[in-house]
Amino acid sequence: MFVTILFVVFALIALGCAIGVVISRNPVHSALWLVGTLLAIAGFFVLQKAYLLSAVQVIVYASAIVVLFLFVIMLLGVDREESLGDPLRIQRPLAIGLGLIGFVLLVGIMGNRWATGAETATGPLRGEAGGNVEHVARALFTTYLWPFELTSALLVVGVVGGVALARRSNADEEEAA
Repeated sequence: MFVTILFVVFALIALGCAIGVVISRNPVHSALWLVGTLLAIAGFFVLQKAYLLSAVQVIVYASAIVVLFLFVIMLLGVDREESLGDPLRIQRPLAIGLGLIGFVLLVGIMGNRWATGAETATGPLRGEAGGNVEHVARALFTTYLWPFELTSALLVVGVVGGVALARRSNADEEEAA
């Protein structure tokens, strides 16, 4: 019963935050609503006893990817209010119609075994000492240490390059003015 209540709470949070992502006019606010949605999804992973996926969800998506989104938003300057003009007349009815079709299809496949496959196993790996997190950490920091470090260096170089390009374009705009 407690798991069901938690599921409903996480579902309401995820749904509310997802709606906030879509209806927010400010892209920074949309990114913050996205953090709430991703944290609720991490809660779903905890309910399924997938603790590694929950940790990855929080560390990689809710923090790193959203920070990257915010960095790009600030770099491009799209955080300012802009008038996009009137959308096409057919755009809104078409979007509503496609959304309703998708919702009907989703409701139609709910509970059907053919749509979701066989029952899945939850919890840590069976028969071996330690859990999933320990196994992934051991592989990541022994076998795959060099690619892991190269990836982190590549991300740092990308951030520094982005900042350098942004500063250069700002300096060119100031000289032109």
